[in-house]
Amino acid sequence: MKVIYNTLFKRTSTYAVAIIASAFFFERAIDVTSVAIFEGVNKGKLWKDIKGKYE
Repeated sequence: MKVIYNTLFKRTSTYAVAIIASAFFFERAIDVTSVAIFEGVNKGKLWKDIKGKYE
């Protein structure tokens, strides 16, 4: 626990960078997961799936 404190929480600047970086990666993970779920639920109904029929 002391290593984490000394690395991230001791200085405000490193704490802020850690929060910003974790928010960025959390947002990307949520985005990728939600797109995968949406495409899985709507498989066969999306434009990329039916594009060949109309071109």
